[in-house]
Amino acid sequence: MANSRSFTASASAPTALAAPPLTGRGRLRAVDPDEVVHITDFLPPGATWLPAPQHTLPTLPGQPPMVGYLVLVPAGQDPVTAAAESVLPEAPPAPAQGPIRIDSVQRAAEVDGNALDLTYLEFELLAHLVAHPHRVHTRDQLVTTVWGYGHVGDGRTVDVHVARLRRKLGAEHRRTIQTVRRVGYKYAPPTPR
Repeated sequence: MANSRSFTASASAPTALAAPPLTGRGRLRAVDPDEVVHITDFLPPGATWLPAPQHTLPTLPGQPPMVGYLVLVPAGQDPVTAAAESVLPEAPPAPAQGPIRIDSVQRAAEVDGNALDLTYLEFELLAHLVAHPHRVHTRDQLVTTVWGYGHVGDGRTVDVHVARLRRKLGAEHRRTIQTVRRVGYKYAPPTPR
């Protein structure tokens, strides 16, 4: 294919950017307009990347079209594990705050050591709230961050998912997700006594 790029990460390749630590979503970040990023630093060995079709990318009114790429990984190779083993150093686990623990790699959540049975969006919402304790999130911010730009809905969707999360957290921990009236929600881990 004329528009595809195949790379094999090598130790001798020059790097203009240190690879960020692997911490779930922490690998995604904005790139400065004048910054040089070597994509090979982030690809597992043998991966191929090609431009994403324009119809698959979200569009924002009044903004230029977005650019995206598809990364193809050889069969039988886990892309996240391969990238972590080939390029990124082992990141220490994030310190847990409060009774709720989130494992983004295993996509598991537990409260006081008991596993929670969460849907995809419930997990994403809880992980986002726990990652930003004491920060107030508006319903629109949560819809944009957790559901994505293409979601058609309103703040009521967030209210329903928060209610389900509170039920699953149980009576003792449901108050860790607090309602900020006329604004949104925040995660407030209990303070040790």
